[in-house]
This record gives sequence, C-alpha cells and structure tokens, in this order.
Amino acid sequence: MTISLGVVMDPISAINPKKDSTLAMLIAAQARGWSLRYMEMADLSMHGSEPVARVRALTVRDDLNDWYELDAPDHASTVPMGDLDVVLMRKDPPFDIEYIYATYILEQAQHRGTLVVNAPRTLRDANEKMFTAWFPQCTPPTLVTRRHDELRAFLDEHGDIV
Repeated sequence: MTISLGVVMDPISAINPKKDSTLAMLIAAQARGWSLRYMEMADLSMHGSEPVARVRALTVRDDLNDWYELDAPDHASTVPMGDLDVVLMRKDPPFDIEYIYATYILEQAQHRGTLVVNAPRTLRDANEKMFTAWFPQCTPPTLVTRRHDELRAFLDEHGDIV
C-alpha cells in the first residue's frame, strides 16, 4: 500500500532548494515510495463539515536547478482530506487569519483520521513569536510589539537586534 502524503507549503517554485527542509522531507518520502500531493493554503476548504483539498501530483528531485515537477493547475483534483494518509503543514507564517483558518481545516482532517504534522492546534497555541516567553532563561532579551517607539528604544538599548 502506497502512503499518500499531502504537503501544505509556500509556492514550491520560490523555495531555496539548497536549504529547504520541506524539500528534504519530500525527497525522503518519495524515496520510500510515497505519493506526493501538493497544496497551498488557498487549496484547503470545507465542504459542509468535510475538509477537502485541491491537490496536484508532485515529483521532487535533489537537483538545485530543477527540484520539482508539478501537475498544471488545470490537472488538480479536489479530494477529501481523509483520503490523504499524512499531511505536512509546512507553510511559513505570517500568522494571520488565513493561517488560523487553515489550521482549523487541518484540525478537521485530523479528527477524521489523517495524520497532520505539525499538529494544527499546536501551531495556533505555540506561536513562534510568543512561545519563547515560557522559557525566558533560554532566550536573549526579547521584545514583541507593534509600537515603533518601543522598537526604537529596544534597538537603542541592545544595539544589534533581530
């Protein structure tokens, strides 16, 4: 039985194949004989209570100049997400409302038996910008704000910041 792996990610054409960990995972899965299905967040939807995805067949290669082959958009098919054995949620933030809605759809797929990695609820609850607040002993001085004056003061105090 072939494992069907769906991946939700940023446009594959725009990744850096030299250092993209999602591409490395896909290459490894394909080497094991898994079938790959590609999606972007806009391809996820709910039909009533059924999570579905518009998927395209994907082939990947360990080649920095030609790392993927993807079915054309007009060859996409809409499938119940329950038809996928595994879905990798590899979309980079921004953590916006579209991202949150995608996690809700993926959570519905998870409830129907699809293994969703990374867990949708965890993606919402353990936000990358805020989660470090739970481990202050492990982090440098940190500021999360939308206020420019606070950012400027933090920069003035600490010099080199990220």
